[in-house]
Amino acid sequence: MQLSDSRDISADRETVWAALLSPEVLKACVPGCQEMTGSPEEGFEAVVVQKVGPVKATFKGQVTISNVNKPDSLTLSGEGKGGAAGFAKGGADVRLEDIEDGTRLHYEVEAKVGGKLAQLGSRIIDGFAKKMADQFFENFENAVEGPKTESEAEEGPGDQPKKGWFKRLTS
Repeated sequence: MQLSDSRDISADRETVWAALLSPEVLKACVPGCQEMTGSPEEGFEAVVVQKVGPVKATFKGQVTISNVNKPDSLTLSGEGKGGAAGFAKGGADVRLEDIEDGTRLHYEVEAKVGGKLAQLGSRIIDGFAKKMADQFFENFENAVEGPKTESEAEEGPGDQPKKGWFKRLTS
């Protein structure tokens, strides 16, 4: 499955770049992420719980950052094993570009699955992968940019960081 898109983020390129390298931001943005440890230099270890069709699995795996061209582009790659459910691996080539009101984040995502997950069929897998990528980059945009309206800032569970928290930390 391959997918490409872009998002405009109301923050300067340095702030967006720093957020891409932050384990706290990555943990907050990866849907279903329970744990994220490590560093951009050595890579991250993650635990992600996801349900794909009828299969629910806990994936344990690695996330690495490569092809770093600060502050223009990088590649995020991940691979996780979900026990009997199988495995998932994929990556995103991310490119940042200055625009009038902030930064345009371009991304190209590729994902593959194996094991029981692969038996679900490409339509389910492709739909799930697209949803995960869209959700990750939407969460990322919200973490950096902040809420669009005041009511959005008040929504959400009390134990979740408020939207825009990363931008407030770096301001």
